[in-house]
Amino acid sequence: MRRRTFVSSLLGGLGLGFLARRSSAVTRVPHVLIQESPLAGFEYHKGPGVWPFLREGDALRLIRESTNPHDANAVSVYFRGDKLGYVPRRENAAVAQLLDRGHRLDARIICLRDEPNPWRRLRFSVELVA
Repeated sequence: MRRRTFVSSLLGGLGLGFLARRSSAVTRVPHVLIQESPLAGFEYHKGPGVWPFLREGDALRLIRESTNPHDANAVSVYFRGDKLGYVPRRENAAVAQLLDRGHRLDARIICLRDEPNPWRRLRFSVELVA
């Protein structure tokens, strides 16, 4: 099965078939954008402490928290071993399903703003590595 066909069928099975059209021609390691989100809980974790070290384009790590008592689809977001917060609850179902199925996801900081509202401080992207 070709990579493009694989990605299309995978995303279609998750109800995200429209995202497959965003993938470009086959490259060495194709990525498919799954979503862009604000970071939830920035002010409650290590976000404020590592703020001076964050840069747009920095890699983030996503860790599935299937036993989280507050959210069955919880996915935490880390920067160099420090927990920054979570994928927002209203946007985490597809990411949780992909991680549960063992797919590799890349996350990166796409926007940093020095704002008092913590929901507007950091935006990140999540991409499926096909």
